Amino acid sequence: MKIKMWLRKPVLVLLFITVLAPIVLYTDKLTTFSSYEFVQEPSTLSLNRDVTPLNLLPQELSVAHEEPVDDVYINKSVVDVDLPGERSRKTRQLNEESKEHEDNFIREVTEDDNRLESVEHTGRVKVKEAEHSMVAAEAETKAEAQKSSKIKIEKPNERVFPDSRVRYIKDQLIRGRVYLSLSATRTNVQFNRELRLRMKEVQRALGDATKDADLPKNAYDKLKAMDQTLAKGKQMQDDCTAVVKKLRAIIHSTEEQLHVHQKQALFLTHLTAKTVPKGLHCLPLRLSTEYYSLNSSAQQFPNQEKLDDPELFHYALFSDNVLATAVVVNSTVTNAKDPWKHVFHIVTDRLNYAAMRMWFLAYPPGNATIQVQNIEEFTWLNSSYSPVLKQLASQNMIDYYFKTHKAAETDPNMKFRNPKYLSMMNHLRFYLPEIFPKLNKVVFLDDDIVVQKDLSGLWSIDLKGMVNGAVETCGENFHRFDRYLNFSNPIIAKNFDPRACGWAYGMNIFDLEEWKKQNITDVYHSWQNLNHERQLWKLGTLPPGLITFWKRVYPLERSWHVLGLGYNPSVSQKEIERAAVIHYNGNLKPWLEIGIPKFRGYWNKFVDYDQVYMRDCNMSP
Repeated sequence: MKIKMWLRKPVLVLLFITVLAPIVLYTDKLTTFSSYEFVQEPSTLSLNRDVTPLNLLPQELSVAHEEPVDDVYINKSVVDVDLPGERSRKTRQLNEESKEHEDNFIREVTEDDNRLESVEHTGRVKVKEAEHSMVAAEAETKAEAQKSSKIKIEKPNERVFPDSRVRYIKDQLIRGRVYLSLSATRTNVQFNRELRLRMKEVQRALGDATKDADLPKNAYDKLKAMDQTLAKGKQMQDDCTAVVKKLRAIIHSTEEQLHVHQKQALFLTHLTAKTVPKGLHCLPLRLSTEYYSLNSSAQQFPNQEKLDDPELFHYALFSDNVLATAVVVNSTVTNAKDPWKHVFHIVTDRLNYAAMRMWFLAYPPGNATIQVQNIEEFTWLNSSYSPVLKQLASQNMIDYYFKTHKAAETDPNMKFRNPKYLSMMNHLRFYLPEIFPKLNKVVFLDDDIVVQKDLSGLWSIDLKGMVNGAVETCGENFHRFDRYLNFSNPIIAKNFDPRACGWAYGMNIFDLEEWKKQNITDVYHSWQNLNHERQLWKLGTLPPGLITFWKRVYPLERSWHVLGLGYNPSVSQKEIERAAVIHYNGNLKPWLEIGIPKFRGYWNKFVDYDQVYMRDCNMSP
């Protein structure tokens, strides 16, 4: 019995050492580990980097704000982490398990001395298992801590916006204006005064800042004070329905104002496009004076025997703009391989006839041939032959074009009110066989184009029985048939496909032989007679062109003709440089101040501003 009592004390000492020593060491490690500094979770900040835009209803932030953390500083040699209660929970669990094991061991020893050796062995095994469990838990805890630390350090870097505070201040100002307009807050004099004061302070702090770095040091204090004031306003304004109605009314009013301004901008743009700049008005007057001072022999062009030669390359230009016509001719001749083979047939009106002739007499285009005609000399072109000429002279058309300013400004068809649609010059393109009866093919050119490559290859293209060779404009929805024709009319709906591909006027090769065989001019006249009340299409030459040449157009490669330089600033430079012809279709013509600046250089390089007539009219790039 004494021997047993003597053995009991060493066994108990051994158990205490083997069980409690690892626990003490592990608790010491935890104490050291818990002394690390923790990084504040970014998602708990009241002012996040990722500030969402203000919605229709004001979004209130919490009244209590903390200074946002711009940078995360790590002062320890290890990464600071935030383990929310996980470590302490596991530690308590392991301690309880160890104490339970210890009590069991002591109870078993005191109850049965014969099981001493077995208990000692079992205790050692379980202690080892506990040690392994604690080591595994510690490794898992460290892995989770490293993962959490990585996420919390990288997350703010992924959501950093350099203007988040600037945008939030702007949202505060908008919310402040809304509160000033609401009845519950507007009638509170004290709150109203405080809110206006805060808005002024925030506005001064904002200034012209576009980034958070531009804000002054006290901007955050102003922002926090403004948030507190807005929170008061939210408490005062309990009627959410009234707020929603007020905001909807504000949005509706703003949309109406925007619509009015858009109409005014459209009207002014069209007005500017129709206005003749002072220099372009001066130039024809100056040229006409010089022309009538010449004797009759000096008023004649050379090489007139080439005008009817079908073996040469013939161009048709119909324009009353002297300078624009000169750019077309100069650019074509400059890029031609054999300039002497190119013949230009220019048709203009009576007012500009002398000026047009004088320009090309003073500045002949090299070896190319020039012909200038007056549309008044076409005696066959009269109202009895041409339905469109009869329509243009009708009182209904005159009234449409000479409405009062107010009516014109609100007209939804503003683009069709350009005076060029009143000119028969715009419709001469449908009478090419009558104008050039001895020619087989002719290339039609608009006066707002620039030629960048040799065009002689157009005459060698096999049109495969088609009349018109043109570049199609299928790439954009607004260039399809339903954009130009009235498909609510049964005549249009029956004969044409609304999704059919349109094509471009401006650079076209016409087979005049096929034109005559297929009676294209008669087709044009029949459709014009059906449209005498403008029920099939409004105005312009493209809609009747789409109808007249329906299923008679041969598609050319897109590189022959690039459009959009008069309205689309997104036309790529690569596309422009590889194009044979670039077209300034639209209102933003290169000779107007409203022209797109980056495209004006392609046109200006074919204008010699040092010429005497240009200097006399004070014209400059």
